[in-house]
Amino acid sequence: MDNRPLSEKESLQLIAQMIQQTQRGLARNAGMPFLIWGYMTAGLALIIWWLLEETADPQWNLLWFLLPVVCVPLTIWHSRRSEMHVRTYIDRVISQVWTVFGTAGFFVSLIVGFFWHLPVLFFILLIMGMGTALTGLIARLRILLFCGTTGALLSFGCLLIPGIEQYLLFAAAFLIMMVIPGHVLNHMATKMSAL
Repeated sequence: MDNRPLSEKESLQLIAQMIQQTQRGLARNAGMPFLIWGYMTAGLALIIWWLLEETADPQWNLLWFLLPVVCVPLTIWHSRRSEMHVRTYIDRVISQVWTVFGTAGFFVSLIVGFFWHLPVLFFILLIMGMGTALTGLIARLRILLFCGTTGALLSFGCLLIPGIEQYLLFAAAFLIMMVIPGHVLNHMATKMSAL
C-alpha cells in the first residue's frame, strides 16, 4: 500500500466513496431492521392502547419489554444472514449511534416509566427520531433525515394529547419514522442490485 499523503482531491474522493458504500450498505442491510423495529413498535403501541382502553390496567405497559426481547434477536439474525459488505468508518459510526440511542431509550424508559412518571412516549419518540435523523445526516440519506425529524417533532404531540390517545400518535410516528424509510431503503436495495 502506498504511504504517501493523500491530496485534498483524493481525500474528498475517498470520503465520497465511503459515503456511497455506506448508502449501499444501509440500503442493503438497514431496511429490514427499520421495518422490524417500526412495525413491532407501532403494532405493540396499538395493542397496548386497545388493552388500556378495554381494561384501564396500566400493567399492560409491561408489554413494552417485548420490544427488545423480540426485535434484538430478529435484528441480529437478519444482520448475520444478510449479504456482508466491507464496513467503513461511517458504518461503525452509525452502528455506535444506534447503540447509544437504543441504550439511552431503554434506560430512559425504565427510569422515566418506573421512577418519575413523566411522559415516556414523548422521550422515546424524541430519542428515536433524533437517532433516525442523525443516521440520515451521516449517511446523507434524505428520507431518513426527513422521517426522523418528523418523528422527533411528532413527539411533542405526546405532551399535548391527553391519556392513552398518545399511543395512537406514537404508533403513527413510528410508521412514519421507521417503516416508511425501511421500505424506501429496501426499494433502493432492489434498484441497486438490478444495476
